[in-house]
Amino acid sequence: MTEMKTLAKYTEDRKLKSVFFGGGTPSLMEPQIVADIISEAKKIWRTDNLLEISLEANPSSVEAKKLYLFNQAGINRISLGIQSFNDITLRFLGREHNAADSKRALEIAKKTFQNVSFDMIYATPEQSTQDWALEIKQAIEFSSNHLSVYQLTIERGTAFFQKHRKKEFEMLDGETLADLYEFTQDKLGSAGLENYEISSHAKPSFECVHNLQYWKMKDYLGIGAGAHSRITDKEGVRWAFRTHRAPNKWLSETKTYGHAITEKVCLSLEDQIFETVMMGLRLKTGVSTADFKDTFKKSIEEIFAGDTLKILLDEQLVELDNESFRATALGRQKLDSLIQFLFSDFDSDHNPTLLEEIQSTNKEI
Repeated sequence: MTEMKTLAKYTEDRKLKSVFFGGGTPSLMEPQIVADIISEAKKIWRTDNLLEISLEANPSSVEAKKLYLFNQAGINRISLGIQSFNDITLRFLGREHNAADSKRALEIAKKTFQNVSFDMIYATPEQSTQDWALEIKQAIEFSSNHLSVYQLTIERGTAFFQKHRKKEFEMLDGETLADLYEFTQDKLGSAGLENYEISSHAKPSFECVHNLQYWKMKDYLGIGAGAHSRITDKEGVRWAFRTHRAPNKWLSETKTYGHAITEKVCLSLEDQIFETVMMGLRLKTGVSTADFKDTFKKSIEEIFAGDTLKILLDEQLVELDNESFRATALGRQKLDSLIQFLFSDFDSDHNPTLLEEIQSTNKEI
């Protein structure tokens, strides 16, 4: 809580819209600690009437027993790391719980919280559409009002990366991945869980308030080891903070200095445009063209004046009108490649005066 008090100076006069206990396994904390943190946050900031307070938890029997206590501590939204209803898949993913644990935890969560979300992972090795169809059916049966569905990815430096490198398993081919993605959108959409973000599905008004802050490039303050922040100061300069990743180092720095910030960077204009588009295109509604021009004093067309935007529009991978710049259903399947292509000729050399013009007309950047 020391770091929270110290960093609060960057967010004076702000209203707190959400609190998210995530990263690692926050549900291992004692509920009283969670209650104390929430209480302190409410003393520091004015709070929104609909303050969303989320906590990530695993569906193990030990953690499931604590859900009621977390609710009493002030948590009003729970997110369970279910991942799969298939025991073989759970073992492959290295999870300690089984399918029975998942179902039991979800039943308890739905009796305890009005706002329940859980995560699923698909596109595991050798998974067929029929296999995933059974999982989706169970996910819908146990769903409440929010569901996050992620394709399995292999990140460098992880155990999965080493196993894949040793050819202990093979990833699914692109055609199968596309089929699974489209099947997922269709089934969840038909069940009333609309795909409002590339991996997130929700019933109306149950979209995750906290995550929308990231996707819409709003300010957020990260507390704890390895936490990231994006804060816009009173002069309109946008800053990126990062704290020490090592828990022991973070703790000692916080005790000594009141915080453990190891990196504080003023985001360049290029960085801000890239983050705005990269995050905004994850949303089904895309990037607001009015907000974009209000922030950067240039339209989407003026920023991306080369051929890349025209090509993406012609290929029907993106759409652009007076309301928003958004990826189509096809474009969202290929979002990483789409973003890379869109920014392939975006730099100061491509249009040497463009960024200078924006800088001179927008003193808030």
